Amino acid sequence: MTKTYKELIVWQKSYKLSLLIYKLTGRFPREELYGLTSQIRRAVISIPSNIAEGYCRQRKLEYIQFLQISFASGAELETQLLIARDLGYISNRDFEEANLLLEEVMKMLNSLISKIKTSI
Repeated sequence: MTKTYKELIVWQKSYKLSLLIYKLTGRFPREELYGLTSQIRRAVISIPSNIAEGYCRQRKLEYIQFLQISFASGAELETQLLIARDLGYISNRDFEEANLLLEEVMKMLNSLISKIKTSI
């Protein structure tokens, strides 16, 4: 087992995703600052934050719960990225880059959740 959540590849990738999303949303229209920009940023930050918080919990069931929250935030982010793309706020290329990384994170979260469940 890793010594810190920062060693988890899923945390590292979701952190990278957070940085990417912040850069992309920095180009959104100003009128979206308190709308879609804020929603997307909250969703993406929730992913590595909940991985970290869950990792630091003492019980596996709590860890799973926080990983499931991360997973749900990923689904929320996926929806918001589709909306941003369809509104023309991000290019198809930027969407694909973010979405591929998000899909990878989601698969890793799903796998980690399953792995922990089988060890209980």
